[in-house]
Amino acid sequence: MSQDGFGLAGVIGMPVAHSRSPVIHNYWLKAHGIRGSYVPLAVKPERLADALRGLVALGFRGCNVTMPHKQTAMAQLARVNETARRIGAVNTIVVEADGTLSGFNNDGNGFVQSLRDAKADWRGDAGPILLLGAGGASRAVVVALLENDAREIRIANRTAEKAEAIAKEFGSAVSTVAWDDRAAALGDVALLVNCTDRGMVGKSALEIDLSRLNPATLTADLIYTPLETPFLAGARARGCVTVNGLGLLLNQARLAFKAWFGVMPDVTPDLIKAIEATF
Repeated sequence: MSQDGFGLAGVIGMPVAHSRSPVIHNYWLKAHGIRGSYVPLAVKPERLADALRGLVALGFRGCNVTMPHKQTAMAQLARVNETARRIGAVNTIVVEADGTLSGFNNDGNGFVQSLRDAKADWRGDAGPILLLGAGGASRAVVVALLENDAREIRIANRTAEKAEAIAKEFGSAVSTVAWDDRAAALGDVALLVNCTDRGMVGKSALEIDLSRLNPATLTADLIYTPLETPFLAGARARGCVTVNGLGLLLNQARLAFKAWFGVMPDVTPDLIKAIEATF
């Protein structure tokens, strides 16, 4: 904690100008009458160790970590919690009272909470789960789903080896589906998640035929720019409940804010308006 009771936090990444996290955290600081500020911190990979030491010197409560530092930051931390270790990446760092740094990863927990926000009775063991993509985001989702009793997770990825590596690491509950079979695999899934960047602003849409998608399948996309990707629009047209990536962003932010400032903030319609105004 800084000496004068002014709470500082931020997001370390490169680039960070696009991050919505400052809007979210500064909104909550104001709403809760907490003196403080949340700032974007553009840090080059070769300066990461310096920057993390600087957090302590500057009196920061902690920071979020985004690309390209989520994996590399781990080696600089005094401790990393079990979930982050399993994911292999941190997204939140807390400066402890003794000046040491602890790492967490709230991405998967934030994702699961966003599913519960959309469907209060969501359960990990409700049926098979299909993830599209096998990058870092997919790993975070796999860990969180396994921690929430998922029994059958299938991963389809353009490069089969990446999906197979995750399946091998996480055991018998995780298997792979050939990328070319992704549409055929939709019929029996309870949860479908796009973990790729396809459909994001500036990227081409995710190519998938949704004709076999059951209207009862909860369908999620980790992307929040735009708030409705072509993939989610297609699922909604089939009658599915859909979840965009804004819920993940907000729910992981709530956990970080609590860790830094001691208050669990709420997601309000006004906050969502403030974020939507940035798109």
